Amino acid sequence: MCVSSNALPLDQDVLLESEDAAEVEAGAFAVEVRELKAGMAQHGTRLDKTLVDLVPEFSRSYLQQLLEQGAVQLNHKTATKASAKVKLADVISIEMRPTAQSQSFKPEVMGLDVVYEDAYLLVVNKPAGLVVHPAPGNWQGTLLNGLLAHHAGAAMVPRAGIVHRLDKDTSGLMVVAKDRSTMDALVALIARRDVSRRYLALAHKPWKGAELQKVDAPIGRDPRNRLRMAVVDLVQHAGKEARTDITCWDTTSAHCLVHCKLHTGRTHQIRVHMLSLGHPLVADALYGGAPAGDMQRQALHAFRLSFVHPVTAEVLELAAEPPEDFLCAIEKLGLRYNPH
Repeated sequence: MCVSSNALPLDQDVLLESEDAAEVEAGAFAVEVRELKAGMAQHGTRLDKTLVDLVPEFSRSYLQQLLEQGAVQLNHKTATKASAKVKLADVISIEMRPTAQSQSFKPEVMGLDVVYEDAYLLVVNKPAGLVVHPAPGNWQGTLLNGLLAHHAGAAMVPRAGIVHRLDKDTSGLMVVAKDRSTMDALVALIARRDVSRRYLALAHKPWKGAELQKVDAPIGRDPRNRLRMAVVDLVQHAGKEARTDITCWDTTSAHCLVHCKLHTGRTHQIRVHMLSLGHPLVADALYGGAPAGDMQRQALHAFRLSFVHPVTAEVLELAAEPPEDFLCAIEKLGLRYNPH
């Protein structure tokens, strides 16, 4: 019989680039038209670079969206090509309007599962299906929107303090900063690999070979499918080093339950490394994993997170038991799960 899941009590057992706060502020003003004239510094440069030079208080992303929406005119003609060349004394008119992205940075009250919180940071247990950051197709209802409603300081921190991501259909623990200095410190911890992130995954096919397999294989954009990532040869393709320790916790003749420890944080890292071993994750359609055990989303859960608090120096070791769909799938697939 399947049992419901709850976050474990606190026990003692995704590095993002900084973002200009202008995107948060862009929805706060009325539409205005700015007329600018290109100087010698802009002569011969691309239009998108010229916009950044002449309107530096707004982010490149926001200005790019204005270009795409036809809100920029070059010499009184609508310009949509970022690569258009600008000449000395060209007249550039910009209609400073809110964009879908700028309007997405709004508070939305939601029931965040907060596992730990103090004055400097919080750790949330993200449910499957929740998008972390606004993006095309998901401009509202994201974790970022929930954080903006959760505490007032979130609006003053890039990305509301989000320092690493989980995919939409991956559940589990994420650490979030509540102020800029804590955010910078957390980013540094992740860069130094001083944040331990551990995952549980359900995968197809029986586990064979050593119980622990250390995968050290670079990851880059799949040259055959730009929507996917893949293990790549760095001599031939762009990519970055990626390391994952994968331990089999249980296996049957058709599936396995594995524990994954990240040493790097590349996009889709566990999904790609498991596929490279011949074990696509259950229900991970992007990487060839079929549904099983009634699991309808990729069977991946970030269940443990540990690091030294960057302000108080306290050792934080946090845990969240897998959600109900994950536990039910484990049972239906005949696998055993022992969190200890």
